[in-house]
Amino acid sequence: MGKRYRTSYEIPFYETDVNHCAKLPHLLAVALQVSGMQSAELGMSDQYVLDTYGLVWVITDYDISIERLPKFAEKITIETEAKSYNKLFCYRDFAILGQDGQKIMTIATTFVLIDFKTRKVAPVPADLIDVYDSEFIKKIKRGPKYPLLENADKKDYHVRYFDLDMNGHVNNSKYFDWIYDVMPIDFLKGHYPKHIALKYVKEIHYGHDIVSEVLLEDKTSRHQITTDGQVNAQAILEWGAVLEEV
Repeated sequence: MGKRYRTSYEIPFYETDVNHCAKLPHLLAVALQVSGMQSAELGMSDQYVLDTYGLVWVITDYDISIERLPKFAEKITIETEAKSYNKLFCYRDFAILGQDGQKIMTIATTFVLIDFKTRKVAPVPADLIDVYDSEFIKKIKRGPKYPLLENADKKDYHVRYFDLDMNGHVNNSKYFDWIYDVMPIDFLKGHYPKHIALKYVKEIHYGHDIVSEVLLEDKTSRHQITTDGQVNAQAILEWGAVLEEV
């Protein structure tokens, strides 16, 4: 079992949607910030890892289960644990607890380390991962299969300056903006994502034009994001009905 870290966070007005719920891209960004806080406390900040090893952390997969999204002004608790790793992949879990202390979200993430200059995946240095007390496992976790989409609804986007993060590629949370934006607004007003599986395939860089595609069937939406016909990310979302009136 890895070391655990927790902190509290109050959902601000500017991070909520028309249903008065936390915007998922912002919420995931906050969760990742919490993991960064733990790493910094253990002496393994992003800057230290870059300066010492020439490496940066990159997420490859999300598996997210949601009972409900936090509401505006709700004080939540975010817990995280760097749970396990193998030679190439590191697995970190998050739990989000509502103001009443009940778990409302779980987020399982898969990370890799890449060489900042070559952008190639690098083996996990033993002395880097030791501080987390993570379990070494041989098994590689596999996500669902993502079929290529045909005859999907689509929108085009251009990658802008503020879409980039400190590593120079599109911020992970930006993909969720593109996933949401291609959905019908009336559907979004009446539904929230109960489960999300997302896989990042290839980095997107500044100035590129991307296509966000969706096939919505009943309460399941399948997504893919591409540039020049190359798949950059794929996702499957299962939706539940919003029960509370706001």
